[in-house]
Amino acid sequence: MISKMKKVTFLVYHKDYEDFLKNLRSLGIVHVQEKQRGVPDNPELKHTIDLSSELAKSVRFLESLKVEPEESIEHKADVDRGLAVFESINTKRELLDELRQSAQSLEREIQHQEMWGDYDPHVLLKLKEDTGYDTHFFTCSENQFQSEWIDDYNAIIINTIGSRLYFITLTKDVQVAIDVEKVRAPEVALSELKNNYQSIVDRKEEIVEELNKYAAEDIPSIKLAIQKLHHEIEFSKVLLNTEQTVENHLMLLQGWLPAEKESEASKYLEGQQAYYEITNPTPDEEVPIKLKNNRFIKLFEPILELYMLPKYNEMDLTPFFAPFFMIFFGLCLGDSGYGLFLLLGGALFKFLAKNMKPQLRSALSLMQILGASTFFCGLLTGSFFGANLYDLNWPIAQWLKNTISLDHGQMFELSLVLGVIQIMFGKILEIFNRTVQFGFKYAISTIGWVLLLFSTLIAILLPGVMPLGGTIHLSLVVLSVLPICLYNSPDKNVFINIGLSLWDTYNMATGLLGDILSYVRLFALGLSGGILASVFNDLAIGMSPDNVILGPIVMILIFVVGHGINIFMNTLGAIVHPMRLTFVEFFNNAGFQGGGVAYQPFKK
Repeated sequence: MISKMKKVTFLVYHKDYEDFLKNLRSLGIVHVQEKQRGVPDNPELKHTIDLSSELAKSVRFLESLKVEPEESIEHKADVDRGLAVFESINTKRELLDELRQSAQSLEREIQHQEMWGDYDPHVLLKLKEDTGYDTHFFTCSENQFQSEWIDDYNAIIINTIGSRLYFITLTKDVQVAIDVEKVRAPEVALSELKNNYQSIVDRKEEIVEELNKYAAEDIPSIKLAIQKLHHEIEFSKVLLNTEQTVENHLMLLQGWLPAEKESEASKYLEGQQAYYEITNPTPDEEVPIKLKNNRFIKLFEPILELYMLPKYNEMDLTPFFAPFFMIFFGLCLGDSGYGLFLLLGGALFKFLAKNMKPQLRSALSLMQILGASTFFCGLLTGSFFGANLYDLNWPIAQWLKNTISLDHGQMFELSLVLGVIQIMFGKILEIFNRTVQFGFKYAISTIGWVLLLFSTLIAILLPGVMPLGGTIHLSLVVLSVLPICLYNSPDKNVFINIGLSLWDTYNMATGLLGDILSYVRLFALGLSGGILASVFNDLAIGMSPDNVILGPIVMILIFVVGHGINIFMNTLGAIVHPMRLTFVEFFNNAGFQGGGVAYQPFKK
């Protein structure tokens, strides 16, 4: 269900306003009503948001280093240290990028010079100054090299790599006319290049070591700095959503709080230097949504939030789709062994990881519930990891087979029956939804459709109680047609209502049929998953070698890998397709509109 909300308006003297907001944040129950969308055009706030984003990137970078955190950290998490470390990380990362570029450049230079050996280029310059001999560097294939170059240009072969020659010429006042590739003369000694490269490598290792130290010790400090910035961002947004009145001397702020917190808020606010007023919301106001359900239904709230939250004047459909979703998941997965695996796996994970986040614990609890549903739905066909339990001669297996087992035809019919039940249930909920949102007269047409559909279903399924086309059935049909035709749109005249009812009849006839047929996927997914499971069993038995040692190992390996793939794929389908049935078929027939904004109190 949706918690009742109260609108609260504050009027505060401008000099006391910042202290008032700090106290309001300490109270932590007021959702501030936004008057601006997106990021406001405020340079200071934009800078804080950008800084928060950069800090988050630094945390992701440090976490990517996969360094184990220090068990005994010399300093505790500190905001100032987090900001200082962030600056240092940025500086070191920039320096690391520069060193990597320099190292790549030196690698290319070393590769270019290695074939010439290690010598001092200054010696060649001195040779030219003292004797006038010029040195030129060339490379060519062995076939291209001509022996007369040795006599004409004093060619000297320096190195041979594969079929390629590297040679120099020593000439004085002679133009070297050699039609091969001329190479740029090295400007730095090879040993000096290697020393420079090693220095860069050592410096890179030092920086990486320093970054690893930050990753081991300072991630909590950076996260604490991010948390502080988020508080500042929320605080700034509240300031920007404040109206200034009476020549900027009074600050006007509006927000929302849960009705059950009204007395707590009133008691707290009476001690503040502020005028406040708590009122009920009007129908046209955008009230934030806070869902309030029991522990079982709360597990299914994330599924609703994946679609959208209801509006304040709508019904919360979570309690109504949760049982259906649980059954649909079980039918789609359709194997008792898989269900038992999910149930026990969730329990084991919760037992081993006791300090997990509440959200993860709730997700595991939901997995256990869906696993239990799968276990019992799998008993309808007797499938257990692809094997048929009802082939066993155990008394319990034979009793279950005679009591609850269904063949493929019956499973197909069950899927359609569940579709009819959920869609009809959705239509009944639409009556209440329309009544709550718009008033009873807007639900009269839906009442007519529900009466028409129910009477026809009873006449088809129970002709002994009410024959199809009999007096009672026809009377109910006439009684249902009148509100359908006359109250399709209560604000319009009778002729427009009749025209709209004809169009509504066409949509209802085609839409309901398509909606009901959509539930065949419950049968199809369960059947396909069971077939794949049995195929993996056959492969495990058929492909295992006839060897006492290797045979069982190969069989278990194929069994585990095959069923692991099948569980993953079918579990994914068992989540997606019930969601589709919920969001499209059920929500549409229940008249769900959605578009609500989540209740997010201004708090630390």
